[in-house]
Amino acid sequence: MSKIYDVVIIGAGPAGLAAGLYAGRARLSTLIIEKGQDGGQIAITDEIQNYPGQKVEGESGPSLIARMTEQCVKFGVERAKDTINGMELQGAVKVLRSAKAEYQAKTVIIATGAFPRPIGCKGEKEFMGKGVSYCATCDANFFEDFEVFVVGGGDSAVEEAMYLTKFARKVTVIHRRDELRAAKSIQERAFKNDKLFFMWDSVVTELNGDGLLSSMTVKNVKTGELTTYEADEDDGMFGVFGFIGTLPCTGIFADTGLKLNEAGYIPTDEDMHTNIPGVFAAGDVRVKSLRQVVTAAADGAIAATQAEKYINEQ
Repeated sequence: MSKIYDVVIIGAGPAGLAAGLYAGRARLSTLIIEKGQDGGQIAITDEIQNYPGQKVEGESGPSLIARMTEQCVKFGVERAKDTINGMELQGAVKVLRSAKAEYQAKTVIIATGAFPRPIGCKGEKEFMGKGVSYCATCDANFFEDFEVFVVGGGDSAVEEAMYLTKFARKVTVIHRRDELRAAKSIQERAFKNDKLFFMWDSVVTELNGDGLLSSMTVKNVKTGELTTYEADEDDGMFGVFGFIGTLPCTGIFADTGLKLNEAGYIPTDEDMHTNIPGVFAAGDVRVKSLRQVVTAAADGAIAATQAEKYINEQ
């Protein structure tokens, strides 16, 4: 008979690590399962400036996550590097299966995260963190007085573009259609912003530069014309922000009875309960208004506390 953990956490991003810290500190037998490296999206962030209590002189995503991981170790959290491909979440004991093992738990905290939908152009991956970003709240201040381009035309794209105008000297929205998909109220505010410009019927096909992003090729979808934009000589670079949606990592939960919304995210109440008793969700994978390290960590803390309460009530 394999060990039955009090808590098994799927995912070792900020939400999963915070959940592990709180569960371990509560002396619950806790296992975190992560298929890749700790940290999720934040693991590829070179510089963080908005996490409370971080090193003011400089903090990277990996350095912050390393300390979170150490805290989990301190409180006895076990770790498994594995990929879950099947599970049974109903019932008193939850069962998670991989190709090499089976894990059992009284409670499960889902912290599998989400990832930005890629722009889908050549060079995008190479310039992530070097001019390409998917989070204005995270990275806007790095582009103060620079030129910035925003790819997308929905609510989030236009709202983030307006936010970027507080920092960048010029923001251009690149949209593949000839009109925005954003709500009319958002559009009205956007069109009144004198730092916001629009490039219609266009898609980004290629990004280039020598270390930093400094060149971009855009295609007009109606005429097929290609246009190359170069960074201002004094700047040496510009920013491209992709806001064409995010994709939750919830594919493995199909046919488990776990409720997902139409976009694939997990609805929870304010205490991170899902529709299945003993199963909680935390961080970017759940339906929420703000996806940041600080909100993910808060979710993880709440989920672990609620998991302890659930166990005590059984």
